[in-house]
Amino acid sequence: MSDLRTDICGVALKNPVITASGTFGFGREVDAYYPIEQLGAVAVKGLTLAPRRGNPPPRVAETPAGMLNSVGLQNPGVDAFIEEDLPWLAEKGVPVIANINGTTIDEYCRVAEKLRDQPVQLIELNISCPNVKKGGANFGTDPKVIYEVVKAVKAESEQPLIVKLTPNVTNIVETAAAACEGGADGLSLINTLLGMAIDARARKPILGNVVGGLSGPAIKPVALRMVWQVSRAVSVPIIGMGGIMTGEDAVEFLLAGAAAVMVGTATIADPMAAMRIISEMDAFIENNGGGSIRDWVRALLP
Repeated sequence: MSDLRTDICGVALKNPVITASGTFGFGREVDAYYPIEQLGAVAVKGLTLAPRRGNPPPRVAETPAGMLNSVGLQNPGVDAFIEEDLPWLAEKGVPVIANINGTTIDEYCRVAEKLRDQPVQLIELNISCPNVKKGGANFGTDPKVIYEVVKAVKAESEQPLIVKLTPNVTNIVETAAAACEGGADGLSLINTLLGMAIDARARKPILGNVVGGLSGPAIKPVALRMVWQVSRAVSVPIIGMGGIMTGEDAVEFLLAGAAAVMVGTATIADPMAAMRIISEMDAFIENNGGGSIRDWVRALLP
């Protein structure tokens, strides 16, 4: 077997495959299919300060080579997660990444503060949320606001801070640089692309929220390009995601500059996808020169 071990901000992962937030719940359902401690890490469903019911249905629409979702961060709130789900996850012995969200900088900070002394190894800051104090614009589209929210949350977070970047910007390197300047220990990218689906016969949008996030194989070329661009501009570790369906897909992200990958939409189609991708990565590396994961990261030839 190949050496699949990797490291994200000082947290050791047995392999580079992480479940993407929002596609894995808190792990209980998938644990019925395989022991989740075999994963590199688990990124849990996005957490907010108070419980959220999410957006009105329909929330999901299938698209060519992907899917749209507009779940709206439905979750039980950070307190319920700490009390009901985190103890179970901690017993599994798999590194836990808590994805946190907010509508104000103060909300982000309060969620991070609640997780400070908890058995969570990494915090993933989702800056694709609407900033209610800035007229509803996303935190992640304005470099100045990115710097402000990252700096504030970093001050409240005991764990290393991974900032999840939105692709819905004109310059991904600029927003990545702002996150790093604010104190990000690492970056994850990309989040979903904003999209829409229409039922032509009914003459109405398919999603109850009209627009939603596009994920799946359709966005992989965009995700690879952005990971490659950002990896050339920053020195912090990158977790790459966007349309990873096979082990070879995952290796492509390593070559582009990612030290680990997140698998999301693939798990919705196949609960065993993450484990299959780990096995396929191992076989691909073994059959194409071998070496460790570190040998493949940022190894794209000119």
